[in-house]
Amino acid sequence: MSPIKDFKLLYVAPNKENVFSGGDTVAGKVTFTLKEETKVKGVAVKVKGEAHVHWSDGTGDRKKSHSDHRRYFKDKVVLVEEGVELPKGDNSFEFKLKIPQGDFPSSFKGFHGKIVYTLEAKISRSWRVPSFEHRELRFVSTSTPPVGPATYPTSGSVDKEFGVFSKGQVQLSASVDRKLCCPGDTLFISGTVCYAASKDTKLKFSLQQKTVYRAFASTTLSDVSLCKMVGETIKGNSEETFSCQMKIPDDAVNTVHNCDIIFVDYYIKVYVDISLTIDPEVKLPVVITSRLPSHGFGQAVPHPAGAPGYSDFPPPAFAPGPYPVPAPPGAYGYPAPNPTPYGNTGGYNTYWPQQPAPYGFPAPAFPSSVDQQPMPNAPPLFQPQPPPDYGSLYPPVPGSYSDTGPPEKQ
Repeated sequence: MSPIKDFKLLYVAPNKENVFSGGDTVAGKVTFTLKEETKVKGVAVKVKGEAHVHWSDGTGDRKKSHSDHRRYFKDKVVLVEEGVELPKGDNSFEFKLKIPQGDFPSSFKGFHGKIVYTLEAKISRSWRVPSFEHRELRFVSTSTPPVGPATYPTSGSVDKEFGVFSKGQVQLSASVDRKLCCPGDTLFISGTVCYAASKDTKLKFSLQQKTVYRAFASTTLSDVSLCKMVGETIKGNSEETFSCQMKIPDDAVNTVHNCDIIFVDYYIKVYVDISLTIDPEVKLPVVITSRLPSHGFGQAVPHPAGAPGYSDFPPPAFAPGPYPVPAPPGAYGYPAPNPTPYGNTGGYNTYWPQQPAPYGFPAPAFPSSVDQQPMPNAPPLFQPQPPPDYGSLYPPVPGSYSDTGPPEKQ
């Protein structure tokens, strides 16, 4: 019987969203209780990021499996060395691990693959099965796919004839107000439809997630609907305009463009629901990206412990340029954070008090050693002046062309 009980792995949430990015520090502690003095082979914690795909196709003797794997990083710290005898009772060990800087994809789980970031603790004993504890970390990539003018609308159109005994025709044009959005955002869809048929029909909208999985030279894909909406009835032989608002689900994962074995894209499908035929549809591509804690969306939460990470540094107190900007209220304009809970999924209501700032520096307030003087009003960048006289800029040079023409040849 194992002498180890109440084995827990706890970590400090880096921000109120509890998401990590490249460069962040994972800080926490490992706790367990020993029924007796126990010699261990080691106690270690590691954090890693990896992607994996797997699927099968064919049947019988022709069934074939496809799989591939990518390791993005791994960082490990040993808390207890081999041969150490731990005392009976409660044991607790704190740790800090670093997620390296890099263009790593966001967390994702799909039908045939996943991108996961895991925190794992391990207690090893000689001639015994190791004890493990895992915590899955939510990771958000700091990079955004190249989308061109992200705030410009994207549009499309289709013209289709249908029917065998009774002919009909649909001309559909649609657009969405912007291409780049975040979970929870609302998109505005509008367009026109010209419906030349006698039977009434309906216009429908859906947000589609298209995922491509790749293993060496083989690929497979899935196309699922995340949300659907039904528009107004379209009368037969009519031309109408339409508009609707579609909310991106709060739990939608990011567009994934920086993983070479898993690709995740989104598009809005606008289509006319016509029975007994392939529905005419317009696809409007969109890119979903998360609001990072310190990426222009405010509310950056400093780490309670560890090296500076992606969200450690607040925005500047005033913007660069010649014009003064009023200082924000309070130090950096942030309210005092609440005690930071451990991001544990085991049902524990465990809180760890805030630790001192990284590397022993005091909590930063606005520097008091330098008197902050108000910036003088800057003069206008451009003063209107009459154009200079041409002769003052280019005086005549002896031997050059003048009003009397070129010099005579000798």
